[in-house]
Amino acid sequence: MEPAAFFDLDRTLLRGASGPMFSEMLRRVGVLPDRSIPGEGLVFKFFDIVGETLPSMLATRQMARAASGWDRSTVQEAGRLAAERLVDQVPGFAKAAIEAHRNDGRKVVMATTSPYDLVAPLAEALGLDAVIATRYGEVDGKYDGSVDGFFVWGPGKLAAVRQWAALNGVDVTKSWAYSDSIYDMPLLSAVKNPTAINPDPRLAMVAMLRRWPTQFFDVPAGVPKVIGVEPQRMLQWLAKPQLFPWVRFDVAGVESIPAEGPAIIVGNHRSYFDPLAIGWAMAQSGRPVRFLGKKEVFDAPVVGQVVGALGGIRVERGSGSDEPLLLAKEALEAGEAVAIMPQGTIPRGRAFFDPVLKGRWGAAKLAAMTGAPVIPIGLWGTEEVWPRNARMPNVLALGHPPTVRIRVGEPVELGYEDLDTDTEAIMDALVDLLPDEAREAHDPTPEELARTLPSGYQGDVDEEQDRRPGSD
Repeated sequence: MEPAAFFDLDRTLLRGASGPMFSEMLRRVGVLPDRSIPGEGLVFKFFDIVGETLPSMLATRQMARAASGWDRSTVQEAGRLAAERLVDQVPGFAKAAIEAHRNDGRKVVMATTSPYDLVAPLAEALGLDAVIATRYGEVDGKYDGSVDGFFVWGPGKLAAVRQWAALNGVDVTKSWAYSDSIYDMPLLSAVKNPTAINPDPRLAMVAMLRRWPTQFFDVPAGVPKVIGVEPQRMLQWLAKPQLFPWVRFDVAGVESIPAEGPAIIVGNHRSYFDPLAIGWAMAQSGRPVRFLGKKEVFDAPVVGQVVGALGGIRVERGSGSDEPLLLAKEALEAGEAVAIMPQGTIPRGRAFFDPVLKGRWGAAKLAAMTGAPVIPIGLWGTEEVWPRNARMPNVLALGHPPTVRIRVGEPVELGYEDLDTDTEAIMDALVDLLPDEAREAHDPTPEELARTLPSGYQGDVDEEQDRRPGSD
């Protein structure tokens, strides 16, 4: 017997409740009256935030009786109409989890308390193998007010899953289960691989005590949420000029950042401050961004945990591993924005002043793998805020704060045939966004060269002057 993967629906495969959409479509097909039930919106909103409660489940249990006399085919039509809208509301990482199980040869099953006739079209649209849901009794094509079989909730959901598994050659004890609700503890406890998705407060506590994985399907794995908000969103709320009196931001072109959908954000690299500058631009667009970063950052105490919580993607330079690109690809396919510095590292010595930017082909390869648009962001002046030879940014420059110039360009036109050619196009697009002085050759002073070298560098600045540009 083989394992399977069982997914709850509300607040798991969907961010919130499916009820509002089902109610809308039941009204459209004429099953429910045109006007909404008083307080209905508040009930659904409460469910979105808190999850299932005993009163809400008791009310759901009575829905079979309320549906007595409804024409089943009409309700099925409402389900089909709802599926056309709901399928686009399933978060990208939920679809990725479904696809991963499918690729591993497992059956993928929706297990939900919701009425079968309403949810079956959505399961079909998602390509699931089966639906375990509450079925209403029927006589002559109309519901008769009874439940046919299990009320698929709590112990009833586990019983229904076990019944389905026995008929389909599935071993529940070897399986996976995903749910948000403490009331799905019977099922979660019965499988080998339980995962708490967007858990309600009680399930979150149980998951922590039992060391079950916790995940939110609308953000990358490992990104937590506080009161339904991920940390990066919270930081974006703080992206106000008055909170950064030691630096001025000169930003233009933010409208070129796609409002939604996948996007590869590329920037030139001049300072440790560059990710914050890109994050500032992304905050103005209202989108979070997932950075590819060096493993040294992820390994650093405290900082590493923060970067992980922001959805950063770890890169081990020189390892030859494609894992970072595959993780970035997964994020893009889930509709995320991913940021990468094609130069790989901050140029040092004379290479820092080279008007020709040299890049690696990671961004171009990622674009070829996904077809996601490449959005260039030209940065200038970040080295004045945090030069490479400083351990911290200069937060004391309150009297005359340096200006960081941020320019967002249109998507780069790529041929997707040659990585070197596409990488050159990306780097050229970045140069075009820089001020005129960036395109002029500059003979740096020893002091300027020293600012481009890592803190604690023991080499000779004059020796660095003689290095061939781009040899780092």
